[in-house]
Amino acid sequence: MSRAPRGYDPYAFEPFAVTVDLAVLTVRAGALHVLLIRRGQDPYVGAWALPGGFVLPRESAETAARRELAEETGLPAELVDALHLEQLRTYSEPDRDPRMRVVSVAFTALVPDMPEPARDGGGDADRARWVPVGEAAPLAFDHAVILADARERVGAKLEYSCLATAFCPAEFTLGELRAVYETVWDTALDRPNFRRKVLATPGFVEAVPGAARLTGGRGKPAALYRAGPAGALHPPLLRPTEARPTEVGPTEARSTEGSTR
Repeated sequence: MSRAPRGYDPYAFEPFAVTVDLAVLTVRAGALHVLLIRRGQDPYVGAWALPGGFVLPRESAETAARRELAEETGLPAELVDALHLEQLRTYSEPDRDPRMRVVSVAFTALVPDMPEPARDGGGDADRARWVPVGEAAPLAFDHAVILADARERVGAKLEYSCLATAFCPAEFTLGELRAVYETVWDTALDRPNFRRKVLATPGFVEAVPGAARLTGGRGKPAALYRAGPAGALHPPLLRPTEARPTEVGPTEARSTEGSTR
């Protein structure tokens, strides 16, 4: 542990707390879901919120995020440890918490094959569950802002990465792949245009020779594909312009709004 320089007064500035919040998203039953906990303590007792909590004095923000996620949701520690968490933003408005000044570091993740959380939460949560994003309001604190920011981040991630294939079966039709994009982006895509872009992107998908699947329509069975070797999309698969969210205010102001615990 490092020592303070001679003459430095650590009490010269008012102390404040640091928390973490997690927007963990997945696709379940054809809809985008977010993992929520129900608060068991004030403030906002009984309200739904994103998992999270206070950063302890001797841990990093990411370590705290994984600890809180495991404690509050009951998800297996090995699964939580393996999650790829992406730091979203820092939310630092002075008056967001009625108890004290709190700065929150938010993380997000879009992950496939997530199990049900424990019905009874831990820590200051008394329950955890997956909730369709469209049914997630109202949320405690400013978690609706964090969730909106997280959805925008993962929507952009699908534009530049091959993540969407992780939400499809091992062998999938282009219609099944398109459904993942439509779910996350919350918009209908033009089928021929989507097909053309996917097949023109090197390494995105690979055809399964001779394989096809009936899709319920009157046409011939649809060809099957599997994930290709690429990790990034070149060129990117961009959302239609009308599907991009409208900013609610200046970027700088939005980036400092957020949540506390």
